Amino acid sequence: MSYIKLNGHKTWVHLPKKTNEVVLLLHGGLSSSKSMLTNVAPGLASRFSVAAFDRRGHGRTADTNERFSYIAMAEETIALIRLIGKPVHLIGFSDGGNTAIAVALKSPDLVKRMVLVGANWNRNGLVPMSQFTPTSVGFPEWASHYGTMSPDGVEHAKIVVAKAEELFAREPIWTLEQMATIQTPTLIMSGDDDVVRLSHTVQLYEAMPNAQLCVLPAATHSLVKEHPKLSMKIINQFLKMSLPPATLYPQRRK
Repeated sequence: MSYIKLNGHKTWVHLPKKTNEVVLLLHGGLSSSKSMLTNVAPGLASRFSVAAFDRRGHGRTADTNERFSYIAMAEETIALIRLIGKPVHLIGFSDGGNTAIAVALKSPDLVKRMVLVGANWNRNGLVPMSQFTPTSVGFPEWASHYGTMSPDGVEHAKIVVAKAEELFAREPIWTLEQMATIQTPTLIMSGDDDVVRLSHTVQLYEAMPNAQLCVLPAATHSLVKEHPKLSMKIINQFLKMSLPPATLYPQRRK
């Protein structure tokens, strides 16, 4: 675990150490790689090499004056994949899933398979939620945690939250036609009580030609934390299986 330059910006990374296939973990918004390295990486370690990085303005990577965008997040991700030197599997949670979609659209040759957990392909796919602001319940605790990791310190927390909320209001604005162009084998995962509307998730599944769908019962947006063993069993099965999957009565995969 160290810092490297990604697109000229000092970025915290966890680089893969083995020669196995590489899984690159993409964390959620207003978060860091720490959660995914704690909750997801151990379930992959027996077969895959794991990589991760904290995107600009998140975790241990400092912010810049630029606004957040999924294209910029994808460009950071692409730069890291090129540094790794071979195509990778992507596992993206929430904003990390949106970033994975952006990578698959921009540089599909760099992505072998991807797992999208609680991702939304359009900004209108989320259930109505109140904005997270400095006056929100829980902000002081989140800001304190942010300040313990960020090189920018706790005083930058208000700025990052404002930039994140502006991103959520503006992006993503992809279309189902664009989603239909993604040929990357993809596992789409959602909780049955997710912040992404289930109908929105199903639309993504139906649009992507090589997608599989998993909706976990009694689960929210935090399904990997709520059902860690089951989630990792499903993810590992997807990453290891022969494709297309052999099923008894296929309809969409004829």
